[in-house]
Amino acid sequence: MSDKYSLPNGWRWVKLGEVCEVNPSRPKDSNRKTDVLTTFVPMESVDEKEGIIANPQKVPYSKVAKGYTYFEENDVLFAKIKPCMQNGKHVIARNLIDKIGFGTTEFHVLRSKGEILPEWIWYFIRQPHFLEEATYYFTGAVGQQRVPDDFLADYDIPLAPMDEQKRLAAKIQELMQEVKQAKESCEKQLEASQALPSAYLRQVFESFEARKWGMVKLRNTNFFEILPSGIDEFDGTKEYLSTNSIQNDKIAHIEEVITYNKRPSRANMQPRLNSVWFAKMKNTTKVYSFTKENDKEIDKFILSTGFAGILCKDRIYPEYLKFIFLHYPNFNKIKDDLASGGTQQAINNESIKLIDVPIAPLSSQQQIIVDLKEKMHQTENLLAKIQKQLEAIDALPQAILRKAFRGEL
Repeated sequence: MSDKYSLPNGWRWVKLGEVCEVNPSRPKDSNRKTDVLTTFVPMESVDEKEGIIANPQKVPYSKVAKGYTYFEENDVLFAKIKPCMQNGKHVIARNLIDKIGFGTTEFHVLRSKGEILPEWIWYFIRQPHFLEEATYYFTGAVGQQRVPDDFLADYDIPLAPMDEQKRLAAKIQELMQEVKQAKESCEKQLEASQALPSAYLRQVFESFEARKWGMVKLRNTNFFEILPSGIDEFDGTKEYLSTNSIQNDKIAHIEEVITYNKRPSRANMQPRLNSVWFAKMKNTTKVYSFTKENDKEIDKFILSTGFAGILCKDRIYPEYLKFIFLHYPNFNKIKDDLASGGTQQAINNESIKLIDVPIAPLSSQQQIIVDLKEKMHQTENLLAKIQKQLEAIDALPQAILRKAFRGEL
């Protein structure tokens, strides 16, 4: 197991089982009183991102003394069950009451025999390549698959001299902290950038000029027509779009290709030129429009009844209405407030008619569309740039660990 590579002078390859006790036996004698509080670590107490015991429980010794995994201060706990193993629920047991603890039986315990640091073990086993390789050794039935202890015991690991382990562990910690800070900063930039579209819409629709515009309900037939469900019989195939098919006002994927006689029951909405569609479900913002720019697509699609379709008449541009549906916070709040139903709440056609939308003069609508398209394009470019930065940052921990275990830090 593991591909061996050349190591620096003084380093050597060892099996984990040579330098660790894997699932060591629990001491037989214990004078611990039954009511003394003891650290207990269920799987949910392990923070997989940080690799720490985030919320240890304190329970009477009598409740955990039997039937649970025993471990001691500085032992490394390795989650052996799928998917906790792949998710990174591995931790060094620290700050235990009286330096002992108990946890779920889904932990393997790795205890240093003295020449390997717990941090050296912990950083090594959290590497993506190690976790991926462990998946090939799963045993047990589907849904209850676990990594066997002999996978850990037989795994080859590079071992540096103790002083070098300490230096590298400190260096890794320092670099990981820098990565964490960089990621947090990038995520804040991403969050701020994601808020820009709504901010742009507020600037337009909450401006002094907008106060002069009228509010029109979607039931107003001079401006809109709420499209009913139902499709005409068709030959050949059509492409079915569910609400999951739409991402960022674009068709991300086709749900399935259907025929008239073999189609999902929800595939029952026919798009029309100059129609705008939004998802009816509460807390769901999915919008798509069919305009002259994409009118060739109209005949090949069937939409889900999870959408509401609004046909725009001569006094409103579809792109203008799309921006309201997509980004204007007031619209989404009103839509969600009118939603009803059981498990999956959604707005119905009668409630849709009650929604007011601000209607600018046609000349203003056109300018608003031009301005917002440009700003949205700039925002998309900014988001793509930040996303690339995040991807680069996310790749750093793996690169840091790779260098560390080759003695290159």
